[in-house]
Parts: sequence; structure tokens; C-alpha cells
Amino acid sequence: MSGLEEMSREELIALTRALLAENARLTERVAMLERLEKENAELRERVARLERLISRNSGNSGMPSSGDDQLGKPQPKDKPARGGRRRPGKQPGAPGTTLAWSDTPDDTVDHFPAGTCECGADLAEATDLGVTARHQQVEVPLMTAATIQHNLHTVTCGCGKVHAASRPQGVPAAPVSLGINLQAWCVYLMVAHAIPVHRCVELIASLTGAEPSPGFVHGMLARAATAVEQANLRIRTLLTLAHVVCCDETPIRVGAKKTKKYLLVACTQLYTWYLLGDRTLDTFKKFIIADLTGVIVHDRYQNYDSPELGEHQHQLCCSHLLRDLEDCAETYPGAVWPVQIQTALRGLIHAANLARRAGRDQVAPGTKAMWINSFRHGVRIGLSEVRRIPGPAKTITQPIGRVLLEVLRDREDDVLRFAHDLQVPPTNNQGERDVRPAKTQQKISGRLRSVRTTEHRYAIRGYISTAAKHGSDVMTAIRDALLGRAWMPPDPAPA
Repeated sequence: MSGLEEMSREELIALTRALLAENARLTERVAMLERLEKENAELRERVARLERLISRNSGNSGMPSSGDDQLGKPQPKDKPARGGRRRPGKQPGAPGTTLAWSDTPDDTVDHFPAGTCECGADLAEATDLGVTARHQQVEVPLMTAATIQHNLHTVTCGCGKVHAASRPQGVPAAPVSLGINLQAWCVYLMVAHAIPVHRCVELIASLTGAEPSPGFVHGMLARAATAVEQANLRIRTLLTLAHVVCCDETPIRVGAKKTKKYLLVACTQLYTWYLLGDRTLDTFKKFIIADLTGVIVHDRYQNYDSPELGEHQHQLCCSHLLRDLEDCAETYPGAVWPVQIQTALRGLIHAANLARRAGRDQVAPGTKAMWINSFRHGVRIGLSEVRRIPGPAKTITQPIGRVLLEVLRDREDDVLRFAHDLQVPPTNNQGERDVRPAKTQQKISGRLRSVRTTEHRYAIRGYISTAAKHGSDVMTAIRDALLGRAWMPPDPAPA
């Protein structure tokens, strides 16, 4: 530095002290800037997480559609109209439907003009010219509960032997009881329509005049669950033999506050079976998965793939995949691959539906090859654009869409199984439909108080759901079960 040679020792010491002070100040400032940069990065990450959280809706995540109306939530994109531009309602050329005329009405009422004629004659004395118009009306008679007394007689045979009449089926030993039809109504209202106990009592009293106690009505759940136990065992067995089984789970609030259970369902178009537990592997070991021999359709929850449950063929729900791909399309607005994969999946689903309706056993090979090729190219492009971050899986968060793309690449057979086997559905919609009653129950009752009673409720629900899928009347099925002759699903048709 020019001039340093002429500086005295004291001046050099003063200059050094000044430089040291300035260096300390700059060092402190650099440290502060580093802290600010770190805080800024953390805030950016936090804002990104919050923006992503706010952007969640029923179109790009597992959120229910009821949450789309929350303040600040972006609305999901409009789905393409089903059937193109068809107007709602009956389509041109479609056969009309109306109430059918009955040739054997239950009752016939004749109506004649009343009053007097303009001439002053009484119309009651007029000559009947016959029926000039007929109108039928389907009507429900007003119900009133009737008290029926059963007198059990004892008789003596000529040989001297005494015979006593036995009680009719469904009549207990109590002096006064409620009939089997009222019992079936209680179970039907509580289980099939999620009517709470006290409202069920009020409804039955309004409709029939009978006034069962809330305790009796609540107790019918345990009685009915015991009555359908053997039917549920048979339903579970038949599910294990099915070619395809849809499985799903949904959270429900049961028992004490701040506790949550999961309702698991295994179902087909003919059978429904429920289990109350949680999402742990221990519950899944009690579930039906380990005993299934067919394809399992599910939402990609990790327990379905656990090796402790055995090896199975899978179909990953395409509805969930399409929703996750929609999330990727919103995250990467300029990317082509999310839309390409979505289009390919929808094209395969449409082709499979057309082939099934036409009675064919496979999708046209050319159509299938075209869409599968498009699917694979889209996955490859996505993998090249969304790079994996190296490092331990437990500590590194991968970019949005990377794990999904790896699933689409590594489990292509489980994603596209429906395109090769038309008996396999592309989505888990059947499972979603069969867990919907639990969601409805939550909206009505909020929290179910007893775990045991909830198990009873869904034991009955599985029974009546299976009966309805077979075309049986639900009330009749409940009534027969309470009489000790529960409806049983028939043997499956031979393949």
C-alpha cells in the first residue's frame, strides 16, 4: 500500500485496529446475511407448502368435494360432460317409462254423478250408461299398529295325552312384546338410512302409533348382528373365491373423543363385507386380504402390498392416478406428460368399456397398443423432466410427481391390468360406493359412541348390502334374519 512505508509505528497500529474492527463488522454482516438467506429459504419453502395446501381440492387430491367451498380454495376444473353434449334427461328415441296399468287392481271404487239435473231430477235415479273413464292410483294405506293376542290352547287327545300349542315364530315368551315387522323397521331405519335411535323411535311412533323404547330400539342392533353372523361368514368366504375384489377404507369417529377408527370394506358387485379397525398392518392381517385369491383393486395404500399378507395381483385405482396426475399438471403448467398420461389412461378405460358392452373378451389389439405406447412415452418424458434427488428415502422429499412416475413405470402391470382383463374394473368405485354409508353416518351422527355397536351396525350393513346386490328385498332379508332364517347368498355361477 502506498504511503505505508512512511507511517509511524503508532499509525500502523491504529490502522490495523481500524481494519480489524471493519473486518469484524463485515464478518458480522456476512453472518447476518447468511442467516437472512437461510430464513428466506425457509419462508419460501413454508409459503410453497401453504400455497400447495390451499390449492388442494377434490380434483387434485383426496379431499372430499364438500371442502371445495372453503374460503380461498380454488375450484377444481370442470370435468368433461359424460356422454359428450347430450342434454340431461331422456334422450330422443329412448323408450319412455310410466306407471304400469294393472289388470287386477286390489280394489275398485265406482263413482257416480251426484246432485240434481237442470230439470230438477235427482241424479241418483238416473240410468247408468257404464264406465266412461278409468284411473288407477298406487296408494299406501295409513298404518296403525295393531295389538294381536295369541291364545295358546291345550287339548286332550282321546287317548288321554295332553298337547299344548307352541308360540308362533317371532313371538317371545314375554307377556307383551313388539312384533317382528316393527323390529325389522327399527333395524332398517337405523342401518340402511342412518337414522339415530331417538329419531327412529319418533318416526315409528308417527307412522304406526307404536312407541318402542329407545333402549329396545338400540338393542335391536345386537340382536340383528347375531342373526346375520352366519350369512356374513358365507359372504366372506365367497369373497375369497371372487376373481376381483375391491378394497377401501375410510376414517370414522368411534368411541371417546379424539379417537378415530377406520372402516375397511371388501366388496364386489355381489358381495359386501366390513371390518372395523385401523390402518395398521395388524388390522390388515385380520382383514380379508391374506385369504383373497383374485385381483385386488385398491388406492395404493402401502399395506395392500405388504409381503406379510402374501403375493397378490393388483389393480391400482385409475381414479386416484388421474387425480394425482391432475395435481402434476397444475404443479408443472408447461409440461405435456401429465396430460398425455391422463389421455392414455382415459382412452384405455373407454376402449375397455366399449369392448365390455359389445360382449367382447378383449380390447381391440391396435387400440390397446396405441394407448399403451402413448402411456409409456408420457411416463418416460416425465421421468426425464422430474429428476430424482439422491439420498436416503426417509430424509429426502422427492419433487412432486416423481414417486407417482416411478409407480407408473415400475408397476405398469398393476396400472393397466384392466386393459388386458375385462373382468377387472379400472377404478375402485365399487369400494367407494360401499364405504359411502359410513361417511353419511358421520355427517348425521358426528360420532358413534360404542365400538361394539358400530361393529354390529356394519355387520348388518354388509348383510343387507349383499342381499340388495342379489335383488332381494332388504326389509324381507332383515325380517327373515330376525326370525332365524337369514337370507344366504347362493353359490357362485360356474366360470
